[in-house]
Order: sequence, then structure tokens, then C-alpha cells
Amino acid sequence: MTRTAPDLPEAGGRRTAAVVGLGRAYLLLVAIIILWGANWPVMKVGVTYISPLWFAFARILLGGATFFILVGAMGKLRLPPRHDIPVILSLGLFQMGFFLILVTVAVQFVPAGRSALLAYTHPLWVAPGAVLLLGERLGPMKLTGLAIGLLGLIALFNPAAFPWSDPWAVFGNGLLLLAAFLWGLAILHARRHRWTESPLVLAPWSMVAAAPPVLLLALLFETPRVHWSPELAAILFYNGPIATAFCYWASVTVMRALPALTTSIGFLGVPVMGQLLSMASLGEPLTWSLGLGLVGIILGLALVNLADLRGARGRSEQ
Repeated sequence: MTRTAPDLPEAGGRRTAAVVGLGRAYLLLVAIIILWGANWPVMKVGVTYISPLWFAFARILLGGATFFILVGAMGKLRLPPRHDIPVILSLGLFQMGFFLILVTVAVQFVPAGRSALLAYTHPLWVAPGAVLLLGERLGPMKLTGLAIGLLGLIALFNPAAFPWSDPWAVFGNGLLLLAAFLWGLAILHARRHRWTESPLVLAPWSMVAAAPPVLLLALLFETPRVHWSPELAAILFYNGPIATAFCYWASVTVMRALPALTTSIGFLGVPVMGQLLSMASLGEPLTWSLGLGLVGIILGLALVNLADLRGARGRSEQ
């Protein structure tokens, strides 16, 4: 049976919200990989029906409404404590607001599979931050897994085949790398923060923090373009309650429960799923670099998570 940690008192009498058990965290990670991976080809189609920034705002609006209804129905809707406001802003602005702006604009210029890969390069930023800021230790197995996973990511990106002469391709790829950097900052902050409330209770307020910059940029830079259809309704439903609300809550819960480096490497499963589903649904081609990269990332994921499971087993036997 999966056990969760009890609420623990922090210095000064403040209590920290409980963290889910290891087994539940890994189940949520699998759900994130499947649902967020599937959303990359969905977004690629979505921006053909609705202008990108308004698409991003619609995601946040629908996701926020879902959270307010859910948390309100649970009787837990209340103003966030002052102590949690920094992490609300960090996750709302970096993981949600600016990340969605950047990837939704970039997916117009970059294939869906490659977009997913570049948006998930955050291990490059999380790895040194986890060691320097969080004191996480890189054992031989975890270090090997990180190296293999990143080599797989480089193989998938395949710089030799990149169209460097296309300014829009360079622009789109640059936006995706910036998005990955911002998400890396959010992962480190979520892991370091001493949470007073749970991610679910704070989630509506993260959406409130994310909405204004997205709406402002949409008003400034885009004329709303919407072609209503049953397909767009399905895309918005998937992106609102599922890919935004559920996956946001699940990702923050996983980020709290697992080491920052494990979370970051674990999320590399999303671009693997995104690439495979983009090939199946959008006809994006399979190349030698793609196959080599997928094998590298999957092997890296296995080694990092095996190291964590061994560590958890060792601690439980002490």
C-alpha cells in the first residue's frame, strides 16, 4: 500500500502540506507522459483553428475554471497563505503562462515532435541546479542515466540536419529552449519550497497568476482568429480540463514528491510519447537519429528511476 507523509511542522510552527507516496507519484508521472505527449500533435492541429496566443489563454481560462469548480466543490477554495505566494507566482508564470505562450507560438514554425523535444530540455538546467541549490547527490547510476538521456536528446535534435538558414525555424527553436529554461526554474523552486497548502488548493491561484500576461500579449499582438468546429471544441476540452488542469496538478505533485533531477528526467518521457504520436497522427518521419534518441532517453529514464527506487529501498531497510 502506498503511504503518504503526514503534515510536518516547520520552524516557527508552520505546517507543510503532505507529499504523496512514491508509488502514486510514479503513476501520476506515467499519466503525464501519456496525456502531455498526446497534446503536442493536438496543439499542432489546434493552432490551425485558433490563433496561438488566444489558444494559450483559452487553455488557462478553461483549466482555471476547472480548478475553481473542483476545489470549490471540495470546500477548500480560499485565499492562499502569504508563504505560498512566491511558488504560486513561479509556477503560474514560468510553468504555465510564459511556457504556454512560448510553446504555442513556436509550434507554428517547428514540427510537433521536435517542439516537444526542445521544450523538454530542462534537465540541462535542472541538473546543476539540483546539485548546487538542493544538495541532491548524483550517484554513478543516476549520473550515467542523465548522460545517456541527454545524449539521446541531442541525437533526436540532430543539429546537423537543422535548417539554420531559416530564420523562423531558428526563432521557433529559440522560443522552445527559453520555455525549457523557465520550466527548469519552476521545477527547482517547487522542490525547494516548503509548501503550506497542497498543490491542488493552490492551483486555481497559479492559473490566476498565469492569465494576465497571456491575455495582455494576445490583446497586443494578435487579432482573434477562431474557426469554430466540433474538432476545435474537442481540442479545447482536451487542453483545458485534461492537459492543463489535471496535468498541471499532477506535475506539481510529482515535482514535490520526487527528486528534482528524477522529475526532470522523468518528464523526458513526454517528448518521446509526443514524437511517437506525431509520427502516427501527423505523418512526421522516422529517422535514424530519432530511433537512436528514443532508445537513449528511455534507457536514461530507466537508470535514473532505478537509482531512486534502490535509494528508497535502502532507506526503508535502515
